[in-house]
Amino acid sequence: MVLGLGNPGDRYAGTRHNLGFAVTSIVADRHGLGLSKSGHRSHWAKGRVAGREVIIAQPQTYMNLSGEAAQSLMAYFDLEPGALIVVHDDLDLPVGRLKVALKGGPGGHKGVASIIDLLGSEAFGRLRVGIGRPRYDEPVEKFVLNGFYADQREKVVETVQDAADCLEVMLASGAQAAMQKFHRPYSNEEEEG
Repeated sequence: MVLGLGNPGDRYAGTRHNLGFAVTSIVADRHGLGLSKSGHRSHWAKGRVAGREVIIAQPQTYMNLSGEAAQSLMAYFDLEPGALIVVHDDLDLPVGRLKVALKGGPGGHKGVASIIDLLGSEAFGRLRVGIGRPRYDEPVEKFVLNGFYADQREKVVETVQDAADCLEVMLASGAQAAMQKFHRPYSNEEEEG
């Protein structure tokens, strides 16, 4: 099960918080999965990705209620938390960075916190997609619900494609293979912000 996090509706399309939707939409499109089924508080599809049967879903709750969709889908398909990969934005990674993890806390992400709370476990996979931190002292709540700065937009388009590639590697070969291929040392520019 792959859960791409975001907020539903046109108002939030293209915002930092909707990178999970962007990545899962690309993977679904690449594999002819229309995300046309509605239920379990999600739009979802079931099909083959990287040789495996996969459910790709996008919760239609707001971000802080993502766990409701995760819980409903996981129960319906009788899946354990270890069968879940959550794709989400991450403030603690610079724009352009990806990080794969097999477990962990929410790191301040309300969607991930909701999933942990309702599944009762932190033991699920993550594909974290960097959005960086606010440059202009914007409140984080406002920052994540807005689009990227003009000088970041081209990099974000590349990053979403890279994240879709990474997700496919996770599904085909596992998290360790994805880490080896997509994790890289930080550059001086990224470390300086």
